[in-house]
Amino acid sequence: MKKWIAMAVAFFLFSNMNAQGVAAHEKNVPEEPGLMSEAAILIEANSGQILYEKNADTPMYPASITKIASAIYAIENGNLDDIVTISENAANTKGSSVFLEEGEQAPLGKLVQGMLINSGNDAGTAIAEHLSGSVEQFSSDFNTYLEEKVGTKNTHFENSHGLFDAEHMTTAEDMAKITQYAMDNETFMDIFSTKELAWDGETWDTTIQTHHRLLKGEIPYETITGGKNGYVNQSGFTLVTTAERNGLELIAVTMKASSDIQSYEDTVELLDYGFDNFANSSLEEGKTYTVNNKEFQVPETTSYTHASQQTTNEDISEDGVLTLSDSLTSTTIELEKVEKNKPAPVQRVSNDKPSELFGMGSHWIFIFAFVFVVISVVGLLFWQSARNTLIK
Repeated sequence: MKKWIAMAVAFFLFSNMNAQGVAAHEKNVPEEPGLMSEAAILIEANSGQILYEKNADTPMYPASITKIASAIYAIENGNLDDIVTISENAANTKGSSVFLEEGEQAPLGKLVQGMLINSGNDAGTAIAEHLSGSVEQFSSDFNTYLEEKVGTKNTHFENSHGLFDAEHMTTAEDMAKITQYAMDNETFMDIFSTKELAWDGETWDTTIQTHHRLLKGEIPYETITGGKNGYVNQSGFTLVTTAERNGLELIAVTMKASSDIQSYEDTVELLDYGFDNFANSSLEEGKTYTVNNKEFQVPETTSYTHASQQTTNEDISEDGVLTLSDSLTSTTIELEKVEKNKPAPVQRVSNDKPSELFGMGSHWIFIFAFVFVVISVVGLLFWQSARNTLIK
């Protein structure tokens, strides 16, 4: 008896495990990246779909990836042809530099290049002073822009370059959002994707190079389209990377890696995970859905990101909200209600036009009745007069 019970239990366990294995296989759920960085996020730039996140909303020190935000702010709020005079404060800014001299003059656009490509902190300070008059005022203007224009939620920057300040913080999610916003600007992407640039400074004539090892090609990875790295003691190693392949545009952010190589290994793992497991599709404008005799349509062609090895489920609510989902992603799209053409009300056709006759006929009926009464009265009086004459 015990033998049969043991066999039954073993059969049950095996069947249950096998069923779970089949279910997992049917869903094709990939193994998530195992990252060492303390915070990270991977998003698709066109749809904004989050593909992976780890402590993505935890405030951290960004170091020089701050310069992504500073660059797009300068491009949108300054005139890149303006000539900027370098102050003593800017020339003496600590850290990485493009060796600007006090009194040197340079176009704003050139300073943005020096800041974003070669990570020049001195260029960052010069940009801030030119745009807002002081670093302090720049911080105020900068944060307002990021919150109101870009849509950041947990970011506060004290400077343009990312040198350590206890109040200078952001999150992996906000950095991805800032980068996504900046990627729509062609001028920004031209600079962000630059590997090297001839630099003719007053005291420094050289070729500046990006410090991003994937973009530069030191660590081989095809389809890298841009990047910025950062480091201060308090932040650890930070990295923002963009890449494009097969219609996917990915943004990978890693923060507080313990080593330079670790930040790149984590980034490569994120990019591989994204390209191997996701794809973009689109819903064409005008596609219709019906729910409970209500018809809705897609208002405009809409791109969405989904698991490439899974079936996308479609679910539509009573009020026309379409949800596209699989085990890895979920996208909601507000549809537009289709107003059906209502049949014209049935009209009774009559040559008599009774309403008009009633409106006009009431007048004639009154006259006819009045004439009838007058004739009757006159006739009655005439008859009474004739009768009286006969009696006499």
